[in-house]
Amino acid sequence: MNQETAVSGKADAAGDRTALAKFRTQLALDRTTLAWIRTTLTFATFGFGTVGFFRTLREKSASPESVQLHENAIRFGVALLVLGIVATILAGVSHWLMLRRLRQNKRIVLTPWPLSITVAMLLSIVGLVLLYSLFSR
Repeated sequence: MNQETAVSGKADAAGDRTALAKFRTQLALDRTTLAWIRTTLTFATFGFGTVGFFRTLREKSASPESVQLHENAIRFGVALLVLGIVATILAGVSHWLMLRRLRQNKRIVLTPWPLSITVAMLLSIVGLVLLYSLFSR
């Protein structure tokens, strides 16, 4: 075995390891996106459930308090639906951009505001606004 063949074999092995690393990264990106889809579906389900639960309370008792509670529940449910839709869109865009960078052999960079932190902040803001509207009346 000459030196040229040994170098060629090492280069082939390195190329295989790089291809497998890219494949593992793509699978990790897929798992992350699927987790975001599961999370956003949970947001939507909880939003619909909240609206439905408080609708039955309003139907049983049409007091001003139950009407106000139902209106706040609708706001909360709609806010969760909107947050779920926005998070799904952001997860899809993030997934697409990362895959594009991976295919172009560009370096994967970490963002200063990951999607998880962004959604957590938006959810906190929604909660604070709803708490303020609940107690300000």
